[in-house]
Amino acid sequence: MTDTVATKCSRILLVDDHPAVREALVARITQHPDLEICGEAEDLPDALKKAAETKPDLIITDITLKTGDGIDLIKRIKARDPAALILVWSMHSESLYADRALGAGAAGYITKDMATQQLLEAIRHVLAGKVYLSPEMRERVLRRTFGDKKVGQTPIDALTDREMEVFRLIGEGYRTQEIAARLHISVKTIETHRDRIKKKLELQDGTELTRRAVLWVTKEF
Repeated sequence: MTDTVATKCSRILLVDDHPAVREALVARITQHPDLEICGEAEDLPDALKKAAETKPDLIITDITLKTGDGIDLIKRIKARDPAALILVWSMHSESLYADRALGAGAAGYITKDMATQQLLEAIRHVLAGKVYLSPEMRERVLRRTFGDKKVGQTPIDALTDREMEVFRLIGEGYRTQEIAARLHISVKTIETHRDRIKKKLELQDGTELTRRAVLWVTKEF
């Protein structure tokens, strides 16, 4: 009789605010016998709940969520479980968010315009305990670590993770009250973030802030 060795199946929690995107990714991942989806979530509270319930081997998350944001999710997951493996799979440029994601505790970053094979490579790379970045981003990180700390930096890099998220939402057309609701913080706190963003980017008023944010979002995409 021939002995067979069962393939270890890695369990993945998928966090994305678009049902169609989740459905497509589930279809891709479940074609591989060593990978399975153990849960799905569309916002930060549900993701935290599902992570606690399912205890996945890997969490794949976008930056933009229905409520909350991916950077905050990474920080909360890592605070609760420092060994958690998290891969960011996002429409946002790697140059804008990869440093922030890794700083929060993610083990990799890949954009949604990459081919399926590259996504699977990123998944298995992170599951193997390695950090996944594009060659260009790896070079940038290494140069910052061992050489010029200002490589690739822009005024936007002076913003904190929360300020960055507020700035992006302003650029996407959300009002102060809507941003507060999405991020589960008070309107007063959002107004404080707006003032700090204006100061850091040397903007005169709310009109300039909105214009700059819209231009930034448009350029990103």
